[in-house]
Amino acid sequence: MNIKRIEASETWQIRHEVMWPDQPFDFVQLETDNSGFHFGVFEDHKLVSIISCFIEGREMQFRKLATLTEYQGKGIASHLLEYILQFAEERDLEKVWCNARTNKRSFYEKFGMKDTYKTFTKAGQEFTVMEINFSK
Repeated sequence: MNIKRIEASETWQIRHEVMWPDQPFDFVQLETDNSGFHFGVFEDHKLVSIISCFIEGREMQFRKLATLTEYQGKGIASHLLEYILQFAEERDLEKVWCNARTNKRSFYEKFGMKDTYKTFTKAGQEFTVMEINFSK
């Protein structure tokens, strides 16, 4: 398992295939993509999991954590999430947060993230804001 920085455009296919297959392809392209940090996990030189991170002030939001279906359940997304939490700590950020699908809440809780109970619906999916604060 190899994690490295990738271009925003390299995330789009996995975002679309895994997260929003019923939406148009441009639905997964974010206006802020060019200002973000994008990371991918490679297995035998194949991109199998992606995440995008956006830093504003002392906070980082991560978006679009997705792993190809055939690679799910192998700890790849967990490894990637640990990687970006370390990335945030190395930059002395105070908080990392995401809009998590509510059915994935327990996954994020394993990493110390807390549910803020700020919920919303987007394209028929229920989301809740999850966050972790780093003590200084």
